[in-house]
Amino acid sequence: MKIAYLINQYPQASQSFIRREIAGLEALGFHVELFTLRTWDQPLVDPGDQAEKARTRVVLDVGAVGLLKALFVTLFTRPGAFFRALNMAFKLGKQGEKGRIYHIIYLAEACVLLPWLRDCGAQHLHAHFGTNSTAVALLVHALGGPPYSFTCHGPEEFDRPLTLKLREKIENARFVVAVSEFGRSQLFRWVHHDHWHKVHVVHCGVDAAFLTPPPSPIPVVPRLVCVGRLCEQKGQLLLLQTAKRLNDEQVLFELVLAGDGPLRREMQQFIEQNNLSARVVITGWLTNAQVREQILASRALVLPSFAEGLPVVIMEALALHRPVVTTFVGGIPELVEDQKSGYLIPAGSVERLVEAMRAILESNVANLAAMGAHGAAAVAQRHDAVQEAMKLAKLFESTYGPVR
Repeated sequence: MKIAYLINQYPQASQSFIRREIAGLEALGFHVELFTLRTWDQPLVDPGDQAEKARTRVVLDVGAVGLLKALFVTLFTRPGAFFRALNMAFKLGKQGEKGRIYHIIYLAEACVLLPWLRDCGAQHLHAHFGTNSTAVALLVHALGGPPYSFTCHGPEEFDRPLTLKLREKIENARFVVAVSEFGRSQLFRWVHHDHWHKVHVVHCGVDAAFLTPPPSPIPVVPRLVCVGRLCEQKGQLLLLQTAKRLNDEQVLFELVLAGDGPLRREMQQFIEQNNLSARVVITGWLTNAQVREQILASRALVLPSFAEGLPVVIMEALALHRPVVTTFVGGIPELVEDQKSGYLIPAGSVERLVEAMRAILESNVANLAAMGAHGAAAVAQRHDAVQEAMKLAKLFESTYGPVR
């Protein structure tokens, strides 16, 4: 069976879970064609991401002239389908995210993608993220293209369900994937219960590189790591305030911030102004192998997010037998158990974050190893990339029959 994947920006440094999912489907006999609306504007340092970029076709590479040409070609060759899709674009744009003008652009992107899907023989289009990529997938279908489905990650979709028109996207989809039970419940909120049967949970997965190696010993050095995009949502500014508190209390620690993003300059200034340069370092984007090395070199992962779906880096850290300090938001409590595989704290609380980080730093390695083992068992049971790919494959097969 030939499936097309559509992502708004792909590949990115934080999207290894999509690459694993695609590899899992291809191992099961699916042929996957990759499309993205636009390229990521940051350098790709991981060889796997670089290889993925080479096989991904970019819609907006056709330019403004190409978008206009695709619109007029579709108008004159499929007038009935074009006006149905135009009507849908107006509906999505009415009081919707970015308004009708942007949805006309999404229609033009759909007009570019439609013949590409036809030429490659794609029987189904699967989008990741319930934002503009799913809007384009819906419009492709309205133009007469293949049926679509999408994976909703959150929290972005749950922050703006009405303007993103989640109801319309779910109603027109063949099926919808949530990455956690929490995510499924949020989708249930915005669609009539007649459509609840469409919504399924397929977890993001980790691969054998995380699941199969024997556990590495917990380091004695008081090092912690935070992995993720440097942005408000991830709570790293709160983490720096916590680091200042610990430093002022003369607690020995090292904190590695593995990632990059819009807050890097502001965070670097905070580090320098508060004399934290000997304690805190920002690495920039790392390869997947380098992220793994940073996690293994640390006592625990710290992720004080304000909003999440279910972060893949938490699965990776637990799979590597490292406890996690994080917040009980989104789907995180479905995986992390407080004081069993780490510490769950209220989002936004410096006091509780100080307590949890101090507990990790002062704990003996035997206790941390027991926490890591508990978390690793949970990840192996619920987030094996091969098993999760099989769940997704069954959704495709339930619609189209067994892969041939």
